[in-house]
Amino acid sequence: MTGLVETDKLPPPLKPAKMKLEVLSNPGVLADRIAAWLLDLALAKTGAFAIALSGGSTPKALYQRLAAPPYRDKFPWSRTHLFWGDERFVPHGDPLSNYRMVDEALISNVAIPATNIHAVATEDLTPDAAARAYECDLKSFYRADSFDAARPLFDVTLLGLGPDGHTASLFPGTDVLKERDEWVAAVIGAKSEARITLTYPALESSRNTAFLVEGEEKRAIFARLLAGDESLPAGRLRPDGTLRAFVDDAVIERAG
Repeated sequence: MTGLVETDKLPPPLKPAKMKLEVLSNPGVLADRIAAWLLDLALAKTGAFAIALSGGSTPKALYQRLAAPPYRDKFPWSRTHLFWGDERFVPHGDPLSNYRMVDEALISNVAIPATNIHAVATEDLTPDAAARAYECDLKSFYRADSFDAARPLFDVTLLGLGPDGHTASLFPGTDVLKERDEWVAAVIGAKSEARITLTYPALESSRNTAFLVEGEEKRAIFARLLAGDESLPAGRLRPDGTLRAFVDDAVIERAG
């Protein structure tokens, strides 16, 4: 379980991450571009293709796009594995559930095997037990108990950006920002409901990491992320592979 922590107790400054930026004209074009990017990556890979999913309205539009032609029919769903970067500790049928959103937008509309869907368990156990169970699932899939930078856990990690600079459920002022050993953590007290989140080590073990950001309300916070502001949880991410951001014109207008 994670509580609050003073900002000055965060780890020391890190080498700035280089971010590739792609600006699209509107949310519809944005969703289509990301879907095409994901399809190219999936088709270029042999064997399992693992994606860490994000919640939120921008990813939802992407998932809906993937569930429609031509992506629905071209994507290698049989070898695609879906994971969640974070989840609210509510039943999967709850309107707040990230699993429910992904299921309605994507999973129920494509031919993906049930064994390839790695949801966070949120019922009949505590948040801490849920975090440990999900970490076991990740380690079983990865077939190791520690990360090797040359062999990332995920092929793609999709991330959102909150107005306070959080990503996944890595919120400002929480202990989880210091976690470098556990792969998954329960975050309690930051929001009204508990959250289960991947920690930095797990999120960073990815060949491709992408922030998906849209809307005028994200201009100021994205400008800080783009400038390398490490006081933001999102600004401290240092993935093993390529880091990029897909944004629409409304985001970049004052950030460029």
